[in-house]
Amino acid sequence: MNFPFAFCSLIRNFVVEMMKKVIVAIDSFKGCLMSAEANQAACEGILSKMPEAQVVQVPVSDGGEGFMEAFQAAMGGEIVEVNVKDPLMRPIVAQYLMQGETAVIEIAKASGLTLLSPEERNPMVATSYGTGQLVVDAVRRGCKHIIIGLGGSATSDCGIGMLRAIIDSLTSCRVCSRSAIESSSDCSHSIAAFSKGGNWDDVRELDDVRFTIATDVTNPLCGENGAAHVFAPQKGATEEQVLALDTRAKRFAEASAKHLDRDCQNMPGAGAAGGLGYAFLQYMNAACRSGIDLLLDTIHFDDLLQDADLVITGEGSADRQTLMGKLPFGILQRCQNVTRNLQRAQRHHVPVMLIAGRIADEQQLLAAGFTRVACINPPGLSIEIAMQPETAKENIRLVMALI
Repeated sequence: MNFPFAFCSLIRNFVVEMMKKVIVAIDSFKGCLMSAEANQAACEGILSKMPEAQVVQVPVSDGGEGFMEAFQAAMGGEIVEVNVKDPLMRPIVAQYLMQGETAVIEIAKASGLTLLSPEERNPMVATSYGTGQLVVDAVRRGCKHIIIGLGGSATSDCGIGMLRAIIDSLTSCRVCSRSAIESSSDCSHSIAAFSKGGNWDDVRELDDVRFTIATDVTNPLCGENGAAHVFAPQKGATEEQVLALDTRAKRFAEASAKHLDRDCQNMPGAGAAGGLGYAFLQYMNAACRSGIDLLLDTIHFDDLLQDADLVITGEGSADRQTLMGKLPFGILQRCQNVTRNLQRAQRHHVPVMLIAGRIADEQQLLAAGFTRVACINPPGLSIEIAMQPETAKENIRLVMALI
């Protein structure tokens, strides 16, 4: 018998037997699995190897896909359906979560890139008007705190479409024609566009409403690190359009600063969701929070960690960018007690395993603190097959059965 191998196996089996509580908090595998689906597959795999283990499933999102569902799992509430406009002003039904006087809006439900075909993607014309309609509906239902998940947007309109929808609905003078909406998405009209159908200063219904934007994007609104240059290309913008979008954003920010006597264009998060972050910061005086930190605080994640033996997190593709504020890294930081909140009394040193459909920069991920990094897909598996939901679930189960 190979003694080192036998000894390692003995130690590994001992660790498995000692493992009593496992927390599973896996991000969505975009285009393949929602967070809850990935969590369930992992849970099944773990219990097949450790049937006595306590597995706690935590649906998670950092502001993008699955944000609304993650908060519903955390705090309950009802899903509200609203007739709104999509990024091209076509009628759709979008949803948000309402729990008491709190609303959770995932902007991708009304203004998301997945609502458009690849051929339709054009941030020069895509509008955030539908997101504004969701905000209006929540306000009219009495919500006093609105949490906005900024992720997956098709727009780069600095939130002007959203602001236009609010003005159209919450002031006495309304202009709801398609041409008016389309022109309002053009930032070159800036504040002047609003005055054609009511003035922002006339919107009083938002005075006692508190807004929190959830995003891990820290980019400013304008410049080489701004919304247009960093994010517009993935929404279909050409190089020329990127420059035009950035110029429009600068003009809008300048006009807004003069009108409101404050300037939020360089605040962290202003560049999120094509500048929607800026609109909430500038016009609603929103607070900006890390999406994953906000969710983990809501579900009292630190309390869950108190007696946990292992945390399993993951995402569709993991590499060095995972360490730049993405959800699995937020989980890791919380488990290592490297949090933004220096008042936390408890220290956690719970090992964290990272799984993904694609792994790169493994040594950097391990050096950052992940105890183990595992690709769920066997070598040679085609992307087409790997992206099939049932295949992904089965591969997650198999990997979990080997921990």
